Amino acid sequence: MQATFVISAVEKEQWPDSNLPEVVVVGRSNVGKSSFINALTNRKRLAYVGNTPGKTRLINFFDIDGAWMLVDVPGYGYARMSKEMLKKMGKMMEDYFSQREQLKLAIQLVDARHDPTNDDLDMIEYFKSLQIPILLVATKIDKIPKTKRVKALKNISQKLQLPLKNIYGISSTEKIGFDEVYQAIIHQIQ
Repeated sequence: MQATFVISAVEKEQWPDSNLPEVVVVGRSNVGKSSFINALTNRKRLAYVGNTPGKTRLINFFDIDGAWMLVDVPGYGYARMSKEMLKKMGKMMEDYFSQREQLKLAIQLVDARHDPTNDDLDMIEYFKSLQIPILLVATKIDKIPKTKRVKALKNISQKLQLPLKNIYGISSTEKIGFDEVYQAIIHQIQ
């Protein structure tokens, strides 16, 4: 896989002029979005991985094999920002989600170790209302004993009312689940 950074955008005018299908990665600020992007693309530093959550403040576009774009947006649920900054980021993401015709799939990340949050559920409902397909990825599955992983995924499936077959457990440290996620992305955007 060839992954290349394209642009960081704040406003619609900065979005890339492209007809490639786009796949957006969303999730809470500490769910591991940057680690997911780096592991999926097999690049160590494509997306910045910080020590503190909430570092992504822009919409970042990455070209994948000249065939599609992977899009990283700021995480939600992180409150160490001014209300003005949170409002500005919310508007930026709302514009992208509701106006970008190239957006074909949302990858919703949740932490496999915990119940999904109300924010996670709200995000899924929002994408459903926009009729954007959702691929659910449970991160940090390596932190759960192997004998309890299926149970954790079933719990997420029930809480978010999504079919278990649409939920993928992944681990950036164990490098598991990424081939399946990649195949699911390709299946959705073709």
